Amino acid sequence: MAFYKSWASALMKVAFAACAMSAALLSGCSEQKPAFASVDVTGADYAKNFELTDHNGQVRHLTDFAGKVVVIFFGYTQCPDVCPTSMAELAEVKTLLGKDGERVQGLFVTVDPERDTSELLKAYMANFDPSFLALRASPEQLAVLAKDYKVYYKKVPGSTATSYTMDHSAGSYVYDTKGQLRLFTRYGSGAKVLAADIALLFR
Repeated sequence: MAFYKSWASALMKVAFAACAMSAALLSGCSEQKPAFASVDVTGADYAKNFELTDHNGQVRHLTDFAGKVVVIFFGYTQCPDVCPTSMAELAEVKTLLGKDGERVQGLFVTVDPERDTSELLKAYMANFDPSFLALRASPEQLAVLAKDYKVYYKKVPGSTATSYTMDHSAGSYVYDTKGQLRLFTRYGSGAKVLAADIALLFR
């Protein structure tokens, strides 16, 4: 009987230790995977890099912004609401993050290279934040880039040849400080939500 009690006691200790270890492992896993409000696309095999010219005429790659959280939005300067709202919210995100806001790089990729000249893009970015950069591609390059980034855009004819509009995707991609794609944030999520998610990427 004594032997049985000793054996049972030892078995319970082993079981308790195993449970404790399991709990610790689960806890560790939860700490490594933050609860983002945006769509977590960590490990995605697309949208890994780009080669585009910014509004200052400099060729840019994603690696140029190492050490910063990069937020990329596809739009166009004559967009009536979604584009200016998204860029204004991103500027607000920088403010909400305080000092860490300096480590956020906003990028605006035009889906309307026909009308969006470098000069126009530069003036457009000045409306939101002086650190934001607008990027431009040729129509052919844009088609390849949009496919890689799973971005939709389509020209919608207007009453004249130059009064057309552009239908396009309205979300943003977010990269961490190591240049890894981490999040897709939907239009309308709000600056506070995006700021909270970016704060998690700085941890």
